[in-house]
Amino acid sequence: MSTIKIYHNPSCSTSRKVLDLIRENGFEPTVIQYLKTPPERETLVALIQKMGVSVRDILRERGTPYAELGLDDAKWTDDQLIDFIVEHPILLNRPIVDSDRGAKLCRPIESVLELLPSK
Repeated sequence: MSTIKIYHNPSCSTSRKVLDLIRENGFEPTVIQYLKTPPERETLVALIQKMGVSVRDILRERGTPYAELGLDDAKWTDDQLIDFIVEHPILLNRPIVDSDRGAKLCRPIESVLELLPSK
């Protein structure tokens, strides 16, 4: 049996649409409302590695303290950026879906289909 997790923000229309698309395809994912239950540092590091992206690729700018924290400055290391995400979970872009087939930031929405098991 496949395990699918979605790091979800119910206030985000893209996140809601990805969750709906997963369910429309017959799967019930584990829904992690990451603003209520933020992922631990080790979980974030593992997700980023599994996704094969940089920490900056999963940072959200709009509607977050990104600008106030000066996170566009190249001086910040990946470890420091991860610390900022742990401290301010709203900085984590969404939705991130993690499955047996990989993990990715599902923008555009349809990209989640690559992560769903074949039936």
